[in-house]
Amino acid sequence: MYSNASRIEQKEKKMIHAIGGRVPDTKNAAFIAWNAEVSGDVILGKDATVWFSAVLRGDIAPIHVGDGANIQDGAVIHGDLDVPTVIGKNVTVGHGAILHSCTIEDNCLIGMGAVILGKARIGENSIVAAGSVIPQNKEFPPSSLIMGMPAKAVRTLSPEEIHGILENSKGYVQLGIQARTEYKEAAEQL
Repeated sequence: MYSNASRIEQKEKKMIHAIGGRVPDTKNAAFIAWNAEVSGDVILGKDATVWFSAVLRGDIAPIHVGDGANIQDGAVIHGDLDVPTVIGKNVTVGHGAILHSCTIEDNCLIGMGAVILGKARIGENSIVAAGSVIPQNKEFPPSSLIMGMPAKAVRTLSPEEIHGILENSKGYVQLGIQARTEYKEAAEQL
């Protein structure tokens, strides 16, 4: 049985791991949850956040997460051999989304449970609806609302919708800064 002190120490350890000589660069991130796995060739931009149970595994290809981007709970980011995954600035990757060797340009919202496959490209200022599946090699223009299985661009986003994407991302930066200092294990659980 762990003592209270050792349980707190164990909970505060982050799951950030080198793979071979590839070490994650997380120094500029606003927040990384204690149980988020960040391993290998991963770069987190300024004020990026990685939330609970997310996995960013840069073992066979690099992962670059832009400034102000947030990777929400349970999201999985990985890639094919030597095909990077690039996530732009101010991108929100929703709960349980899977991104695999794709490019997400700046200021996009990737909905919960969306799957984006190898070499797909999402143009800046776009929204991928929850549950959508983006096939390999598919590219979408900027400012698209993308939805379906397989996904299609259904319309162009309004300026207000595009502004909302940025505001969502900014909100997650603030949540990350708050979480970094305020998230503690509840005393009742010790």
